[in-house]
Amino acid sequence: MKPLAECGLSQLLLDTKRFALAIVLMLASGCAVAKGSPAPLIATPGQNAQPILLADASVQTPPSVASSDAAQDEPFDPFAKPDTEGMEEYDPWEPLNTKFFEFNRQLDRWILKPVAKGYNAVVPNIVQVGVSNVFYNSRVTPRLLNNLFQGKFKGAGIEAGRFLINTTVGIGGFFDVAQRFNLTTPEEDTGQTLGFYGVKPGPYLMVPLLGPYTVRDLIGYGGDIVLNPIYWLIVPTMHNIESIPTVVDVEERAATYAISIGARAVEIVNDRSLNLEKFQGVEESTLDLYAAVRNAYLQKRAKAIRE
Repeated sequence: MKPLAECGLSQLLLDTKRFALAIVLMLASGCAVAKGSPAPLIATPGQNAQPILLADASVQTPPSVASSDAAQDEPFDPFAKPDTEGMEEYDPWEPLNTKFFEFNRQLDRWILKPVAKGYNAVVPNIVQVGVSNVFYNSRVTPRLLNNLFQGKFKGAGIEAGRFLINTTVGIGGFFDVAQRFNLTTPEEDTGQTLGFYGVKPGPYLMVPLLGPYTVRDLIGYGGDIVLNPIYWLIVPTMHNIESIPTVVDVEERAATYAISIGARAVEIVNDRSLNLEKFQGVEESTLDLYAAVRNAYLQKRAKAIRE
C-alpha cells in the first residue's frame, strides 16, 4: 500500500469529485437497473418505511421484521402538531428544501420508479427480500457499536447474535433466520446516539439524491459510514491512509468505484421495488406530500431516540 505522502491532497480531492460525479451520472442515466433508502424517492409516513427519498439504507428495518411487525406498529400522523410526542419541527430552509424534494420526486418518477418496475417484473419477491436482508446484515457494525455507545448491551448482544446466525445459517444474511428465534431489537444509528446524549436535531433539510434529514442525523449518517468497515475496505479515498487493509489494490480504483456504486445501485432499486405499491398510495392520497414526509420523518426520529 502506498504511503499517504505519495497520494497527496490534490489526488484525494480529485478522487472524491470523480466518485460523486459517478454516482450522479449513474442515477441520471438509469444505470441503477442493477434496487429505495433506502431507496424509495417517495416515502410513506409509516414507522417501518423511513420517509426518505433515495434513502440511506443504514436506517432501514430488516424486511422480514418489518413485515411481521407492521400490523402492530401504530402509523405516524404526518400532520401531527410539532409538539406532539416531543417532536420538534424546525424548517428554516423550507424554500430550498421544497426544491430539493421536487428534484428527488421527479428523479424517482422518471428514472428510479420505472427501473424498479422492470426489476420487479423479473426478480421474484423472495429474492428481493433476501437481497435487502443481505445489505441489512452487512451494516451490523454501526448498529452494534451505537448500541454500545448508548449503553444498550442487550441490543448489542442481539445484533451480534443476529449477524452470526444470519451470516452462517442464513447464507450470508439472505435469510433472516435470527428473526425466527425472536432475535430482534430496535435499530440504532449514530444520529440516535447523538440525540441520546442531548444533541439537538437542528434544522430539517432535504438532501438531493438522499432524502430528509436533520443536521444531526446527516452528521450521524456520515458517522455510520465511518463505523462501517466495508467502506474502509473498498472506498478508494480510504486507501490513502496507511495501515488500513483493502480488498482491492490501491491501483485498481476503477474496480473499487464499480463495487461501491454497483452495490448501492442494486440496493436502491431493490428497496424501491419492494415499496412500489406503498409509496404509490401515499402519493395519490396526500395533498401536501412535502409536509407529510417531513412530519413523518421527524416523528419517527423523535420516537427512535426516546426508545
